[in-house]
Amino acid sequence: MGKNFTKTFTQQEPIPEDGISKAVNVLNSGRLHRYNVVKGELSETSLLEEEYANWQGSRYCIACTSGGFAIQLALRSIGIKSGTKVLANAFTLAPVPGAIQNVGAKPVFVETDENYHIDLNDLHLKAKSSNAKFLLLSHMRGHIVNMEKLMKICDQYEIHLIEDCAHTMGAKWDQVRSGNFGKVAAFSSQTYKHINSGEGGFLITNDDDIAAKAVILSGSYMLFDRHISIPPKDVFDKIKLHTPNYSGRLDNLRAAILRSQIPLIESKVFLWNELYQTLYDKLSLIKCLTLPLRSSKEFYVGSSIQFRIDIAIEKIPNFISSCMKRGVELKWFGDKTPIGYTSRYDSWKYFKDIKKLPKTIKILKNTLDMRIPLTFNKDDCNQIVDIIADELKSIKSNN
Repeated sequence: MGKNFTKTFTQQEPIPEDGISKAVNVLNSGRLHRYNVVKGELSETSLLEEEYANWQGSRYCIACTSGGFAIQLALRSIGIKSGTKVLANAFTLAPVPGAIQNVGAKPVFVETDENYHIDLNDLHLKAKSSNAKFLLLSHMRGHIVNMEKLMKICDQYEIHLIEDCAHTMGAKWDQVRSGNFGKVAAFSSQTYKHINSGEGGFLITNDDDIAAKAVILSGSYMLFDRHISIPPKDVFDKIKLHTPNYSGRLDNLRAAILRSQIPLIESKVFLWNELYQTLYDKLSLIKCLTLPLRSSKEFYVGSSIQFRIDIAIEKIPNFISSCMKRGVELKWFGDKTPIGYTSRYDSWKYFKDIKKLPKTIKILKNTLDMRIPLTFNKDDCNQIVDIIADELKSIKSNN
């Protein structure tokens, strides 16, 4: 048995010095609220929105308190109301169904394919049978489905696409950035995402009405003119008295922390993908592991890795535990009981009458997941795979 792994899977890289400096300036000013500005001043939050929109290639960006809140903003801003049917991935994290529940919509969950995408065959069938006009698409764990085929289905059934890009900031499909396919998209800046403010999120869109509604819904009061890049005043005049305030604004302190990270996204993606490929190549040599395939059109962000393990289901908890004892932290998406951040669609009991999704259960029942923080290096990745291989060999020898 080799050495144990001693680094933590939840340790992020430090905030850039420029971000710390900007944050200190905000603290010294005392003006943490995004709309608390002096004459002629542009708030850190407004500057962040402008800079992220420019980086993303979208007309508008609204910063808010979390990625989950950004999804809620997106659903409300596009017109989803109580009782509206929303197609959605069955394989996703809890803030996605949580957002659907929060707006009172009715989910139509879609099966998962063997590469962790939304299953396009099942999407086609459920789009036809449900007559749903909205799809909340999670690019779950950074896996981007064939977007040409998906958009054809959306066009065929006149479905409006909302993208959840919490795991794909910086990713592309056929040179188009994740988030730029639908009418509106949501991103996250939670600690374990691709930029880090502890908590935070963005909504991006090119649509005037959606942007204006999102600004007011996020909590602008009648101070929307303090944003830098917003739709014309007449768009706000039409909706401002008919749109509620849900007070989910991002503050200037977190915005200051984030601004310096946007120019670093591409370089961080390069580093993530080097680590991901190191893990992928070595894990692929272990015969009883199955890793997802990726299209040549997909430019991914490898900030986590998933694989299916060919051992008896009842042995998986012991395998995870033995790896953890040696410092390797794996998550199991097939567990019936939600643990940590992971949960399976059939554990969301706040929805009634969820139909069984046998393909998703089959895929997830032996799927394991592992974070890849940028505090790791290639030697760390090799050691991690060696430990996984050792513990797998030990589990199999005890049959």
